[in-house]
Amino acid sequence: MKTTLTILAATTILAGPALADNWTMTSTWPSSLELIEIDKHFVEIANALIPDEDLTIEFFEGGALVPAGEVFGAVESGTIQAGADWPGYWAGRDAAFSPLATTASLFNAVDYVNWIKAWGGADIYNEVYGKFGMVYLPYGVTNNESGFRTVDKPIETTDDLKGMRLRVSGLEQGKLLEKLGGSQVSMAGGEIYQSLERGVIDGAEFSTPNVDLSGGFDQVTKHWSTPGWHQSSSVFGVMINKASWDALSPETQDKLKVAADATMLWSLANTEKRATEAYQSFQDKGINITRLDDATLDNIQTMANETIVEVACANPTSAKVYASMLSYVDDYAKWRDASAPFNLGRTPSGPDLAKIKECAGE
Repeated sequence: MKTTLTILAATTILAGPALADNWTMTSTWPSSLELIEIDKHFVEIANALIPDEDLTIEFFEGGALVPAGEVFGAVESGTIQAGADWPGYWAGRDAAFSPLATTASLFNAVDYVNWIKAWGGADIYNEVYGKFGMVYLPYGVTNNESGFRTVDKPIETTDDLKGMRLRVSGLEQGKLLEKLGGSQVSMAGGEIYQSLERGVIDGAEFSTPNVDLSGGFDQVTKHWSTPGWHQSSSVFGVMINKASWDALSPETQDKLKVAADATMLWSLANTEKRATEAYQSFQDKGINITRLDDATLDNIQTMANETIVEVACANPTSAKVYASMLSYVDDYAKWRDASAPFNLGRTPSGPDLAKIKECAGE
């Protein structure tokens, strides 16, 4: 039995690419945040499927080898062979990473799965990560995020956002928040608790209810505004150094893909179950939970569409990603709408596909 799922601090980093059958993998998540369970699940399945002599993956929690923000560079350089991530953290390198991670009022988790597995999304991920010498395996999806958690002031309408300093992650998300009158404050997940506690920010979004609960946000906020319109779903996966990937046999590569697919299915069901349990926990703790009305969400959708077009048309690669995603929405709508109400979620009224295709040069 392999003993390769190592959650402990490391004193040194490998100086260069290791042998193909001995990989080091780390994460952007510390062990205190529940998102790391997705990464650990992938490693457990991969190590169970692949014989020791073909590949062994040793996993370290976020921060044990390199700071979270340096995981991308460590994989790109080959210092480590693999790194678990949320693509949106790298939007500063290329805006196209943003929709590969999440969307504002567009995809749900099943949309991401459909698009990745059957509508060409997997190729898009590898095209974008490939520019940085990496192969990418998406292996986790979560549905819409919790929404905003605030210390003193509840958010019951978008007017309440005006003047608020809110931790928000995401390129489009920050621009959209600013249009609604709020101010985006960027910070790592591990910094949110203390920032809320000290009044550095008025509120924050982070992840699904179960992850927010693992972060202790019930202890430092009183109000919770739903739904998570800013991130209607999220994708997680593993960045793999291209040279390390190419050194594997085709059979081992296929087994890693199988492990990724199995983890993706598990992540969806497990997160929805855990989120439901966490919702009840927040309710039991006396958190004031409110929901924006449908008219407000329709207005947010319109503003989100405008923001997506602005971001896409400023970056041809981003436009290409969105064009692929919206082509899926239009195509799948034929059957999804016909099968309502027994369908897989709503067909979002997204931005103008023709305009985004024009910006993508199609």
